[in-house]
Amino acid sequence: MTEQAKVAITRIQEEYSEELMNKAHVIGVAVGLRQRNEVKTNELCLVVLVDQKVSVDQLDPLDRIPAQIDGVSVDVREMGAFNAL
Repeated sequence: MTEQAKVAITRIQEEYSEELMNKAHVIGVAVGLRQRNEVKTNELCLVVLVDQKVSVDQLDPLDRIPAQIDGVSVDVREMGAFNAL
């Protein structure tokens, strides 16, 4: 992963975070390494954190998270619900 890739994905994070945070179940947006079967890969991507994963057919089309944004892969990770203390 290059510094140039980190900068590009960080720009996408900054540009799209508000839009993504307004989608159902989204609780955070970060830059990180893609996970496959709970194992990190070397692929840098945009990580969208959700309280729970929901099948695409149960989501309003406006709440669907794209597989890529501006050519950058998106990894959706289920984190569970967060509660303020």
